[in-house]
Amino acid sequence: MDTLSRVVRLARLRGSVDIRCLIAGSHTLDNPAGGTGSSPFHLLLEGECTLELPGRSIDLRAGDMVLLPRGTAHRVHTHGPGPAASVEHRDVGPYALVSGTAPDGDVVPVDLFCGHYTWEPGAGQVLMGMLPEVLHVPLGAGAGSPLALLSAFMRDEARTAGPGTEAVLDSLCDVLLTLALRGVSGVSRVAWLSSTRGVVRTVTDAVLRDPAHDWGIEKFAALNSMSRATFIRHFGRETGMNAGEFLMRLRMLLAAELLTQTEQPVASVAAAVGYASESAFGRAFRLAAGDTPARLRRAARQGVPGEEVSILRLRAANRGDTPRP
Repeated sequence: MDTLSRVVRLARLRGSVDIRCLIAGSHTLDNPAGGTGSSPFHLLLEGECTLELPGRSIDLRAGDMVLLPRGTAHRVHTHGPGPAASVEHRDVGPYALVSGTAPDGDVVPVDLFCGHYTWEPGAGQVLMGMLPEVLHVPLGAGAGSPLALLSAFMRDEARTAGPGTEAVLDSLCDVLLTLALRGVSGVSRVAWLSSTRGVVRTVTDAVLRDPAHDWGIEKFAALNSMSRATFIRHFGRETGMNAGEFLMRLRMLLAAELLTQTEQPVASVAAAVGYASESAFGRAFRLAAGDTPARLRRAARQGVPGEEVSILRLRAANRGDTPRP
């Protein structure tokens, strides 16, 4: 199995569509900060809009996806010759539909899907911690783009809103995330996810097969029949990071899985992923996951609060209601 598929399966992320926007004309969608264990995303299928974040803005075109792993509060502005008229908000089965017409009635509406990914404390949290604060991936809108078939399917399901629509849309969101992560080759911190080259695959397979082994550059180079210098050059070019950081992050993904899915003591988990020192393991884990092993385990047992509250806040913010705490 390739690296990206393994990581996605370990992360156990779940995607959902919250709002679909069909807006002709200018309009603003407010997106409150996401709750614990929740990262919002936007998929623009048609038209243009602008994502406004604290201190920066991003222009989006058809075929663009944006994921905000930290759940940063933001706004989305649709463009048009004037304010959208007759803006309506109504529930359509599993999601809310926001629609509006242009003042002159002759503007193609923006077609924007807004949703979120949730995860329980564990490998998903580690993966989100690896991603940049804003992940903007152009997937393309042409007939030959990877998004073409997926977008047609999403639109059809959203339009019919029949039995099973929520499950279908959720599954399509999962596919969308994999396509986005596959397209991050220009983002150095996570470029290794989409690498299909032999050096990365050989190293990944070896570490996943035996994470407790005393791995190092010399052993990785030998696995690839390369000199140390050649391996360092190839690995850095393909992954955007050094072998030590890569090894640590891969081990922490596996450690998060053991911490949340087994009852092994922290010291045993540390040893299972190659750390003789529990304190050294704790420092590495906190760097990768943003939390200590013990706190992550407790959070996993307690469950993740706030997912429904986050969804209600998003919908309320765009109806003009006052969100309940």
